[in-house]
Amino acid sequence: MSKFRLDEVDHQILDMLIDNTRIPFTDIAKKLLISAGTVHVRVKKMEDAGIITGSSLTLDYEKLGYSFIAYVGVFLNNTSQTKFVLERINEIPFVTVAHVTTGKFNIFCKIRAKDTKHAKDVIFMIDDIEGVYRTETMISLEESINDKKRLMHTIFKNL
Repeated sequence: MSKFRLDEVDHQILDMLIDNTRIPFTDIAKKLLISAGTVHVRVKKMEDAGIITGSSLTLDYEKLGYSFIAYVGVFLNNTSQTKFVLERINEIPFVTVAHVTTGKFNIFCKIRAKDTKHAKDVIFMIDDIEGVYRTETMISLEESINDKKRLMHTIFKNL
């Protein structure tokens, strides 16, 4: 499969979609002085090429009562247990991200909780998984930067 080439119009469309995934194609078309049909066709081509894989919804977790964030490093008894442990971690809905890592931890997770008591319960759920030797937790005092848009804009500018 040949590499999909993005032109300047594709970049402009992506820039607008990055800033607001819900922007109507007609609004994009008006700003770029092209037809809404052209926007639709270009977005469809980028979807078919796997460049666009969906859209995203951003929630205000604080307003929903889940503002407590902690990061949990997971140590395994044996690295061969990684897949099994990840499958069990995936069953805990308060674990929002999990990475298999090199270095100190075998798995590194981000959890969202209501408060410290709830976070403790979630961490104990992880601790109780067969194959988990121990965990190490870091509490987030503040999420200072969480901006995927800057990275996406930079990537598309460099294509």
